[in-house]
Amino acid sequence: MRGGIKGYFANVKEKYKVKNHAVYYILGAFTVLFSVLSLTGGLKMSDQLLLEQIGCYVIFAVSLSLVVGFLGELSLGHAGFICLGAYTGTLFRNNLAGGLTSGAPLLSLIVAMLSGGVVAALAGLLIGLPALRLKGDYLAIVTLAFGEIVKTLFTNIPLFGGPLGLSNRRYDRATLFIVIFVTAIASVAIVNNFIRSKHGRAVTAIRDNEIAARAMGVNVTFYKLAVFVLSSFLAGAGGAALSASSTQITADGFNYNYSINILVMVVLGGMGSINGSILAAAAVTLINVQLKTALSGNLAALKDMIYALILIGIVIYNNAPRLKSFREKHNLRRAAEKLRVFFRKLLFKKPPTDDPAEEKAEPGDWSNIPTKVPMDAILSTDLSPDTGGEAETPDKPGKSEQRKGEK
Repeated sequence: MRGGIKGYFANVKEKYKVKNHAVYYILGAFTVLFSVLSLTGGLKMSDQLLLEQIGCYVIFAVSLSLVVGFLGELSLGHAGFICLGAYTGTLFRNNLAGGLTSGAPLLSLIVAMLSGGVVAALAGLLIGLPALRLKGDYLAIVTLAFGEIVKTLFTNIPLFGGPLGLSNRRYDRATLFIVIFVTAIASVAIVNNFIRSKHGRAVTAIRDNEIAARAMGVNVTFYKLAVFVLSSFLAGAGGAALSASSTQITADGFNYNYSINILVMVVLGGMGSINGSILAAAAVTLINVQLKTALSGNLAALKDMIYALILIGIVIYNNAPRLKSFREKHNLRRAAEKLRVFFRKLLFKKPPTDDPAEEKAEPGDWSNIPTKVPMDAILSTDLSPDTGGEAETPDKPGKSEQRKGEK
């Protein structure tokens, strides 16, 4: 039984082996481009802050997609793990970094992100042990309560600054941008490799049919807890990176709406689609920032309504049956495939050759087809049956008919 399961997962791993790393190339190219612009002063402060937010939301959306999209469990407490990571990273950099990593701000930020991720992962472990025995709406209520409890604790405990929050030392913008986008690429790579491994196949089997997965010997509790802890770790690390981009951290910002906003990114991008989560995180963050900038004063109250209308329009476009043909014709995946084929032909184009046998034949031109036998000899070959030189006709039978008559 064990050998059969291992063989099954080995075949699945070979079948779903990653062959296209376009998402890594695109994210890496954007990181290099904007890093050069940031280091040379070619980016405005507002544009740099927007890109930092997009990078952080990519981390949050990809980590939540691991639970909601691949495991199939609804979690509404993602903001609680982000809040834990943000406060832990801020406390570490404010109180401990001076002694442990003095003179090395980059090392201080990396260790702060790791500490925020570890604290969030421990919280995910403690909450996941009892909570993952629940399903559906009950699990959503428990995770929602966890997020609100975390926010309330940080708001009312003086150690964490109370309602005013914690003051934070702003990190160097250029270096912070590079760290955030490198972390985003690492998060995408971790989730991609996990999902396409045998452990990821076990997780998707649990999502599709938990009873069948348990009957096949999959440790359902272990894998549920592992996914929950990994998602919490990535959220905490992203929260610590997000806290480094501002001078004040307050728990009120990590409320229920914050979790819903990240859940919207996952749903819009497609359940179980990492690339879709990346695109949706960038689009939703850009829409939010542009609406805040455009609507100020008395029009600020319209921001949420316009944002909701935009999201409703996107959902209708993605699910309307009458728009199915239009979506298939103007699909981003099809456009990306065309670009990939174009660049492949452009980069790996074969050099011209003088050998006429290797030249590609034109459609309908039989004379240029390379063969070992000349085409004229093939076309002039007599394909009539061998009758000893004489063709069989109704009035003159062949040798086979003569033999039958003799018998």
